[in-house]
Order: sequence, then C-alpha cells, then structure tokens
Amino acid sequence: MNDLSKETQSVVTPGPSAWDQLTGVAAAAPPIVTTPSSSQIPDPGTLTSPPATPTKPSLTSPPPEAVAHTPQGAPLASPVYTEELHPDLIAQGWRKFWSKRENRPYFWNKATNESLWEPPPFPRPHGTFDPVTDPLGICNAPPGAQGNAHQALKRRSSEDVAAQGQPPLKKFILAGPWDLEIPTNVIILERSPAPMLHPHPEIELMRSTYTLKLIRTYEDLCQRRENIRAPKDSFNRWLMERKCLDRGIDPLLPSQCFPEVSPSMYREIMNDIPIKIVKPKYTGAARKQLSHYAEAAKNIIESRSAPAESKKVVKWNAEETFQWLRRTVGASYEDFQDRLAHLKRQCEPHLVETVRESVETLCTKVYHISVEHVKKIRDRHVQLLTESGIHEPPLVPPPPPVTRKVWCYPVQFMIPSPRMPVVEYIQDRDHMVIKYSQTSQSQPDTQYINHTHLQKMEQLYRYSCYDDKKFELFIGRVFCVLKRYQTFLCNTSPASQEAELTQASLPCTVFECLHRNFGVTFECFASPLNCYFRQYCSAFSDTDTYFGSRGPFLDFKPLSGSFQVNPPYCEELIDATLQHIDKLLTDSSEPLSFIVFLPEWKEPVLQCLSRIEESHYKRRQVVVLGMEHEYRHGYQHVLQKSEVNVKSVHGTMVVWLQNNAGFSRWNPTDSRVEALLEAFRPGRERERDKIPQAEPTNSQPTETATEVK
Repeated sequence: MNDLSKETQSVVTPGPSAWDQLTGVAAAAPPIVTTPSSSQIPDPGTLTSPPATPTKPSLTSPPPEAVAHTPQGAPLASPVYTEELHPDLIAQGWRKFWSKRENRPYFWNKATNESLWEPPPFPRPHGTFDPVTDPLGICNAPPGAQGNAHQALKRRSSEDVAAQGQPPLKKFILAGPWDLEIPTNVIILERSPAPMLHPHPEIELMRSTYTLKLIRTYEDLCQRRENIRAPKDSFNRWLMERKCLDRGIDPLLPSQCFPEVSPSMYREIMNDIPIKIVKPKYTGAARKQLSHYAEAAKNIIESRSAPAESKKVVKWNAEETFQWLRRTVGASYEDFQDRLAHLKRQCEPHLVETVRESVETLCTKVYHISVEHVKKIRDRHVQLLTESGIHEPPLVPPPPPVTRKVWCYPVQFMIPSPRMPVVEYIQDRDHMVIKYSQTSQSQPDTQYINHTHLQKMEQLYRYSCYDDKKFELFIGRVFCVLKRYQTFLCNTSPASQEAELTQASLPCTVFECLHRNFGVTFECFASPLNCYFRQYCSAFSDTDTYFGSRGPFLDFKPLSGSFQVNPPYCEELIDATLQHIDKLLTDSSEPLSFIVFLPEWKEPVLQCLSRIEESHYKRRQVVVLGMEHEYRHGYQHVLQKSEVNVKSVHGTMVVWLQNNAGFSRWNPTDSRVEALLEAFRPGRERERDKIPQAEPTNSQPTETATEVK
C-alpha cells in the first residue's frame, strides 16, 4: 500500500472481509484497491494484506510512504535513498533502509550481508567489516564465501535453519496453568501511544502510602460521623466504580469524576445504617440483632436534626419493639426476622432522610482528599522525569498518522522510561523476594512471587516489552506490578488477602475449552498475575503493558475477535461493561463474540441481569450451580499449588453475547456448552495436571507474521 503513488487512482472492487483476509481465507482473485487518505478508515473489502502491528511508534518517525519497512527476512531496496550513496557503493550492493525496531535508518549490502548504522565510506577498503557495529547481527562470511548470503550467520538462528531447508528449532513453551503461545484473533484500529508515565518504585511506594492514608481516613469518618464500621471491601469497590467515570491522570486514585458522590460508596454506607444486617444463624442471634437495630435507630434519630414527624415515628416503633421483646417468650427464628423486616420498613425512610446529607458529605470529602493526593503524586513523578531529562507528555495524544486495521498489541508510551533505581531480589525456596529500599523508610518494602509466576512474567515481558530487550528494568517493573495490585486490593501486608475475589480467575480447563470450542484468545478482565492468554485487558495500563496488557476494557474497541469476560464484582463496573459490549456488537459487522461470566446474585445485579435479558445479542445462557465448580484464587502468585483451587459458594451465570457474524462462527451449540460445563467440574484441573501435556498446536492465525518483536 505504501509503494503506491499518491497520484495513482484505481477502481475499488469488492473483496473478502477483513476477518477472512486475516485468517488466510483469500478470494479467488485479489481485489484492486486505492490508497485511502489519512482521515479515512479502511473498509474491510479493501484490505488486501494482513494488518501490521507497530512495535515502537514515535512521534518523530517518518511517514510510512517515505521508507521501506523490513519486519522479516532480507531487506528490500528503497530507491528513495539511493541518491545519498556513491554510485560505486550502489554498484557494490549497498542500499539504505529503515529499521522499525530501532526507529532509524541503516545500510545493508546485499552481496556481503554487511550492515552499518552509518553510511559506508568510499572507497570501501577490504577486510574492515566489524561485527560489533552490525545492526542486523549479520557476521561477516569468509572471503571465499562473499556473495553467498545464505552462508552468513544471522542473529535469529531459526532463520538460518529454515534457509538451509531444515526444520525450525523447537520453540520454548513455558509450562504452567496458562497457554501464552496462543496468538490473538482480535483486530483493532491502530492507536496512538498513550500519554501516561512509566511506573517507578518510588512513585508506587508514595501512591501506596497515600492510598493507605485515604483508607484510614475513610474508616475514621465512618466511625466518627455515622457510628458504623466501614463496609468490608467497599473502598476497593469505590476505586473500581470511580474508574468507570474517572478522566484523571492517576492510574489508581480518582481525580476527575462527575458526580463527586460515589453511588457505590453511598449505597454501601446506607445499607449499614443504623447497623449492618446479616442473616443470623441462631434464634438468639436473631433476637439480639432486632434489639440492636431498634436501639441504633433510636440513637440516630435523637442525636441528629430530624423533622418532628420522623422522630415520632422512629421512637414509637423502637419502643414498641422493646415492649414486644420484653413480653414475648419463646418466639421463633421467623418471628424475630419478620419483626425486624417490619421495623426496617417503618424506620428506614426516616433514617435515610436524616443521614443523607452527612453521608454525601463523607463521600465528597473522601473524593477531594483523593484529588489532593493525586496532585502530590503527579508532581513528584514529573520531578523524577525532569531529573532524568524527560519532559512531561501532553495529556491528549495525537491521532495516528494513518488509521488502519491491525492485530491488537499492547499499550505503548509516548515518552521514554526514566532510569530505574536499584531493586534487590533474593531467591527463596519457592518464592522470589523482591525488595526496594528508600532512604525515607527504615525498612525496605518487600514483595513476594512464586517462581512459576515469575517465569510467566518473564515470558510475557519477552513477548510484549520493546524497550528493554536485555531485561535491565525487569525486576523493577515486576515490583511495580506487585505493589500496584497490593495497593489496589487495599492490603496492608503481604500476609493479608482481602478482596481476593476481585482477582479470581477461571480454571485453565475452562480456558482450554473456550479456546478450543469458541475461539477465545483474549481476556477482558485480567492481570499479568492471573491471565491465561498473553493478550488481555487489565485495570492498569502503565504497569501491565510491559507484560501484554491492552489497557482497560472500557477503553478497548475491538472490531472482531472472541473474548472471555469475567468482571470483578462491582455493580457499576458490570453495568458499564455490558453497555460497552452492546455498543461494540452494534458498531461492528465483523465476527465478534463475548462470553460473559457473572455471579448469580439475583438482588445485587438485578439491573445488570435485566440489561442482559433485554439484549437482542444474547444467544444463550446457562448457570453453573454453586459448590459444583471452582475458581483459581486471586492470590495464586503467592499461594501453594494445593491451595489455588477454591470452590465457588455462589452459582455462576454464563451468557453468550454475539453479533450475527460471531454467532455464525462461534455458535454455542449443545455439545459445546456441555463441554464447557464439564470443564467447570471440580477436580478437572487436577486431573489435567496429572496427564503429560504435549506441545500445544494452534489453528488460529499467528500474529508473529505481522508483528516485529
């Protein structure tokens, strides 16, 4: 497409869809296409070659039509640069090309396989070739072998073997409860680099400190103002709910949300006023809960400025309850529960009206403190960049030079990474201990990860990170990932394992079944620590992109592909996810399929369930009963292997949302659904581990053909 002249005008003829071309289903005759302008989106019928994935875009890179790209194999000549070389050098075989990997030009001699970053001198003396300056990693052949390019040794040994007609070397397959060799089948429009800042251990410690302070402030406000304990995990759900609306600059703490009062935090605090109601196990507990509710309701209405009518109603019902408790002997469990429900119906409207303003003020105060913390964190981060000679990027990235369809690729940065401080690591028996020491702290911050998951992180880093091929920044970036998720889950110590359900994942047998029967190659809610595929969406672009993240799912806009969707339990996040899926299915005519896994909790997710029932993209729905299936623990990267699989107490609802093309390609037939339910059966993963696993073979299209690593 880049070789076509801008003045050339051709007739567009109908061609195969983008999906058919990407998966190798070619038409009988290739269509003739015209070059679209930079403001046009390529039509699926005009895409004549598989889309390419950029590796390391730069704002200063030359336009695509100016140079010849050489992602694989021997370079091709570019007549644009021939005038820069001496005619005798051109006669000797020298040409100039553009390196997409290094983002600069280089010179290559097709006769001798010699390559240089700088222009070759003329006259060119013999025997002056230095392999160290060879940008392509091509070593000089013996003098007698000059001109025989196939005898030269190249950097990629697999290319040598293939050139000699021998089978390629065996690819390294990482063992574990995942399959990182499955390529993507997801197509997106090329994206601009993101204006986010690279993670830094010092900034992660600072963010963790301020987040912990915010949690303590939230708990203190709940205790002092509302006389209740902060609802369990409500702060974690507040972070997730705010991120559905936040347009701020911090990846974790919200700083630009509207409205400022969080519906999630407000609802959970209101549910615990005057006391937190739980289902009692015994009759004595039911009696005690009824008495506590009446007493707490009376105290609130007396201590707050409430209307006279509200005080009268609440006091009268509370006194009546006390009298009933004193005169009733031998009441049953059901009697106490019915009495509590009646008391709650009578008092709750008046209590809500009395405490509404106070709870809204509490939510607003927590948000404003978060905004102040974000400003301090950002200022320190920018200061670190300035010390490294890096300027702060603009908040709005420029649009891509040419809008084209590509295989999905990790989120990329606009700016280079600053120098990473020293991060220590000690190999323990089963774990790797990673420590970062800061001068302002007496004790180093310590993170743990087992060796299996550390090897997984290495493999993901090898696939997705383009700026650190020597792994010089690897340990520091692993520390940032571990610290970020520890902060996100509001854990104060490595031994704490709160909110583990937020990071729980499906068993690997279910993922295998999804890939085999429904073509799933992508997870919409995952992290580098719990993902099964090497391509996924996660909550944090900045820390996770080195390990394959495509960014948050609500910002991800695929054109085609098959996806697994298992969102964390947060009503606002689930509702926003379903709305986003509905829009994606409406906007795309290419094959698009989403298999959604939701907890079968009828009351909390009633609105989400109604949205699913009303969707005309719903193809099928099944329920996996509680205690009859398992999940992988959210802390599988630190737990022993025997503790990873946990039975689910609640049922799981599985819903297929597909457009017409996706339904035609990945139809949820009875046999496929039955295979999925069988893969969910408890113990299937342990049975799988006992069977020797052969090297996986994938029938899906590979992304390596169009992606330069």
